[in-house]
Amino acid sequence: MEFSSRTGLARIGGAVALAALVAGCSQPLDFDMRGQIGAFNTSDAARNITTERPEPDSRGVISYPNYQMAVARRGDTVADVANRVGLSPEAVARYNGLDPTIPLRAGEIVALPSRVAEPSAATGAVDIATLAGSAIDSAPDTSPVQTSTLEPAATRPAPTVVSTPNPEPVRHKVARGETAYTISRLYQVPVKSLAEWNGLDSDFTIREGQYLLIPVVGGTAPQRSGTAAAATAAAVTEPGAGSPTPTPPSAATPLPDEKIDPKPPEPPKTDVGQPSISSNAVMAFPVQGKIIRTYAKGKNDGIDISAAPGTSVTAAAAGSVAAITEDADQIPIVVVRHPDNLLTVYANVDKITVKKGDPVRRGQKLAQLRGGDNAYVHFEVRNGFDSVNPMPYLE
Repeated sequence: MEFSSRTGLARIGGAVALAALVAGCSQPLDFDMRGQIGAFNTSDAARNITTERPEPDSRGVISYPNYQMAVARRGDTVADVANRVGLSPEAVARYNGLDPTIPLRAGEIVALPSRVAEPSAATGAVDIATLAGSAIDSAPDTSPVQTSTLEPAATRPAPTVVSTPNPEPVRHKVARGETAYTISRLYQVPVKSLAEWNGLDSDFTIREGQYLLIPVVGGTAPQRSGTAAAATAAAVTEPGAGSPTPTPPSAATPLPDEKIDPKPPEPPKTDVGQPSISSNAVMAFPVQGKIIRTYAKGKNDGIDISAAPGTSVTAAAAGSVAAITEDADQIPIVVVRHPDNLLTVYANVDKITVKKGDPVRRGQKLAQLRGGDNAYVHFEVRNGFDSVNPMPYLE
C-alpha cells in the first residue's frame, strides 16, 4: 500500500501544494506571501469605512497638533517640496530615507522633520483651533451680566459627544519586512484607503523608513437612546429589594408521570465505511480504515488511510469546495475550505461527486477510493498554506 518510491510522494505533494494555492486564489490575492497564502484575505479591513484625507493648504502642507505632512505635486522632487515649505532638502530627504533629487508621485506624502508656518488664510487654510478662538474673542461684551435662579433639573441629561473635525491620524513608520497589506491589517483599514491617503502606486509599493498616514475611520458605534438607557437604569434594583422571586415549576403543577418504554430503541444502522458524524472531534475521518502512513512534516504532509476499493471519501468538516485538480499521474485531488483559515485535502481518489464552489457538510460524500492496491486516501489539513498534523483535529 505504501509509495514505491519518493517520486510518487513528491508528485502528490507538489499537486497538493498547487491545489492549496489554487484554493486561495478564489479570493482577492494578498501579495504579502509570508505565511498567508491560502484562505486569507483582507475583507475584514474593507468593512471599516474611512474618511477622505484632509485637503492640504496652498503649500501642500497638512498640519496636525503633533506633526505636519507635505503632499507632493505632479513632477515634484523631494527638493521641490522642501523648498516650497522652507526646509532643507537634505533634512527632508534624510528624514524620509530618500534622495533629494528623487521624483515623487502626485499626492505622495512626505513627512516634515520640523514644523513650518501654521495654516493661515495666506496659505489657503485656517486652523480649527484658531478659528474657534477668534470667534470667542470677537463675541460682543454684554456686561453687566444678569443672572436668575433656575429650578434644579429633575435628571441630569446625558452628555453629548461631539467628534472633533479632522482628528489626528496615526503616523506609521514602515519597518523592514512590512507591506501595505500588513499595515492595513494592523490598523484594520482598507488597503485602498491607505494607498489613497499616502499617494501609493497601483502596486501599493512602500519602503523601509517611510512615514504613512493611517486613514481615519469615519463611522462610530451607535449610542443607546436616553429613553432606553433610563428604562434600563430604572429596572435595576438593589439585591433583595424589589426583585420578584420566581415560583418553582413544581409548586404550580405537578410533573406528569414519566412513561418508560419497556423496549429500548434499536441503535441506528451505520455503514462501517463511513466516518462517525456525531463525533465530538473538530473533524471526522474521511474514511474509516487503517492508517498506513502517519504525518511527518516535509516528508508526508498528511496521513494515508486505506479501506476497501470504492469506499466513500467524505468531507471531514463543513465548508465549500475550493479546488478540484489532479497530480502528475492525473489522479484527482479535492480541496475543501473551512472557517479559521483551514483547508482539507483529499488526494488519490476517484469518481468525484462535487464540483468547485459547492457547499459541503460534514460527512458528505466527495469521491470514492480507487480500485486495486491503491485503495487509500491521502488526507491533509492545512492552515493557510502550511501543513499541520491532522490527528489533533480527528481525535
